[in-house]
Amino acid sequence: MLAFGLIILAYVLGSLPIGYLVGKHLRGIDIRQHGSGNIGTTNAFRIMGTGPGIVVLVGDLLKGMLPVLFSQYATGPNIALLAGIAAIAGHNWSLFLGFSGGRGVATAAGVIFALAPSVILVAFLIWVAVVGLSRYVSLGSIVAAISVPLLMIIFAKPWSYTFFGIIAALFIIIRHRPNILRLLKGTENRLGGHTK
Repeated sequence: MLAFGLIILAYVLGSLPIGYLVGKHLRGIDIRQHGSGNIGTTNAFRIMGTGPGIVVLVGDLLKGMLPVLFSQYATGPNIALLAGIAAIAGHNWSLFLGFSGGRGVATAAGVIFALAPSVILVAFLIWVAVVGLSRYVSLGSIVAAISVPLLMIIFAKPWSYTFFGIIAALFIIIRHRPNILRLLKGTENRLGGHTK
């Protein structure tokens, strides 16, 4: 019963639309009506600037970290993994936004930081390299997500962590489908360009 409650709590916490709330209360806007229409960190930085963007980033990271850390303490690693998946699902399909949401990258990063800090550090460096070379934030996010299960294997993490990495990567890839289509067509916006 405790395990079930922790997973539900993780989903609800993940569902908190930090980008939407910051936009509404700090800028008086609905961030879904601007830029890419996404509530996540990248659109927050582009539309609202550095300060609000940092608030959104930290909030989205904590949505992933806190449920995992608490679940690890209360029940152990297996429920923590499920709580992590629930938190990412909450961000992507928010209970408070009619089951719409963000791409899940920052929340997934928070989950992985709580589970395997070394993995998220290398994945972040991969993200930086891909974005630096291509100027596509979406491509960096997709490549970094794909790297996570591979890094779990390289760092000799439990197979359950690798399985989690696969699920998290699939969530992120699914939510990036519009970006993938634009990348294939050559119409995706580069970093610093206008967001479509």
